[in-house]
Amino acid sequence: MSAFYEKRRAERFCTALNAHYSAGPEEGIGVLSNISYSGALIEDSSVKPTVGTRVRVYVFVEPADPIAPASPYELVGRVIRHSSSGFAIEYEESDSEVHQLVDEAASSEN
Repeated sequence: MSAFYEKRRAERFCTALNAHYSAGPEEGIGVLSNISYSGALIEDSSVKPTVGTRVRVYVFVEPADPIAPASPYELVGRVIRHSSSGFAIEYEESDSEVHQLVDEAASSEN
């Protein structure tokens, strides 16, 4: 196993959720392709923020109740690396909103 994967602190869960993000004056869209309690991977990104940049990612999830308003989850972190079509972030802090989104992703994988 590579040293990169050994450094991961938390299990990752696959997702395919639409995301909008802002990094200072730059804004973009992409797909949240995996998530954990410590970070997330955005693929198919329209803009790749520079490594080290603070990013706010807004993830939209269909509510279980079709009448309920959809409100985005907000993930805040720093870009730690680029992938071939996107970038990875590490959260500044893992709050209850992060935990709720990760728990939803974990339950949908099972």
